[in-house]
Amino acid sequence: MKNVKALFAGMSVVAAMFTACASGEQQALTVSGLNPAKFDTVINQKPVKLYTLKNQNGMEVCITNYGGRVVSLVVPDKDGKPTDVVLGFDNIAQYADTLNSPSDYGSSVGRYANRIKGAQFTLNDSTYTLKQNDGPNCLHGGGTTGWMNQVYDAEQIGDSILKLTIVAEDGENGFPGKVTAVTTYTVTADNVLDITWEAETDKPTIINQTNHNYYNLSGDFTQAAYDQVLYVNADNFTPSDKLYIPTGEIKSVEGTPMDFRTPHAVGDSIQSTFDQIQNATGYDHNFCLNTYKDGKGDDTQVCASLYSPKTGIFMEMFTNEPGVQVYSGNFQGVGKDADIVRKHGIKYPKHVSVCLESQKYPDSPNQKSWIQPTLNPGEKYFSHAAYKFSVK
Repeated sequence: MKNVKALFAGMSVVAAMFTACASGEQQALTVSGLNPAKFDTVINQKPVKLYTLKNQNGMEVCITNYGGRVVSLVVPDKDGKPTDVVLGFDNIAQYADTLNSPSDYGSSVGRYANRIKGAQFTLNDSTYTLKQNDGPNCLHGGGTTGWMNQVYDAEQIGDSILKLTIVAEDGENGFPGKVTAVTTYTVTADNVLDITWEAETDKPTIINQTNHNYYNLSGDFTQAAYDQVLYVNADNFTPSDKLYIPTGEIKSVEGTPMDFRTPHAVGDSIQSTFDQIQNATGYDHNFCLNTYKDGKGDDTQVCASLYSPKTGIFMEMFTNEPGVQVYSGNFQGVGKDADIVRKHGIKYPKHVSVCLESQKYPDSPNQKSWIQPTLNPGEKYFSHAAYKFSVK
């Protein structure tokens, strides 16, 4: 009975948001075609809006403070045409409807991005049990009750900077420590989406944030992104089991479909019989970046890139983190997901996009020989990722 009541409560909230969106006055559309009125609502007694960042070179990034989500990202293609290159919805009601259209599109993931095995970890001799939301595991900090579905306090600074703040209480989804976290999005003059994550805690905890944009640089979300050319500056990767949990090994990419040190189209290897590809029905793997050495990441060096020969749009990625998760949209267009309508009335097919998520390695709290995500009182968490757009 409790679950039924929760279901109807959730439906009522979503219905109310649909009403609020529908009754909002038509506002000037963004370059990406979004109506900001469809994001203007209240969730959990906090205001939600759509914020637009831009520069003088035709780059526009629209972000909602619900989950710190990038809703659209427009850059000029080789002919100067404004092109939206990220997946998403065109209204807040669908983002917030975690029953019928659950997604992590564009979100600022926290408190721990990716998976933790068995939804459990030990820190300083204390064992913490987390929310199970991915089989027996914890994914993206709890998913529907993680930060991607919470409302951030927002402060826009000029045309190009958005600062988003969230306060997570001790015990939220099982994680220890009250954490204050700030995500800052900046659009620079040279067409970079720059993202920083900062956090502090009042007791030892773990934190591992990332951005979860789904990229298709062709701008055509009706087709699989097989022609996107991917480069990953990584000699090694962390193999995973059929539940996407790392085995604890670090293996060379040499001679495997995991080798993107020479750029090539994603579609060249996504149908491989290699066990790792078969397990995930595509790519959903952590790559150990060569740009991270001696305990420090060099965020001035390209760690990965993506290119669309159709539009000529070229994206280079930079981060100070040791890993990047490459995810090829393996669950898009599968099962009931195939019927969900997204931006511009499109239903997404499988493998429609590629995600490049900066991170500590998955399940790192349970792999003590790996770089740890521990944050202690008095310390400051800092993570950085940047995505630079150009044409070639």
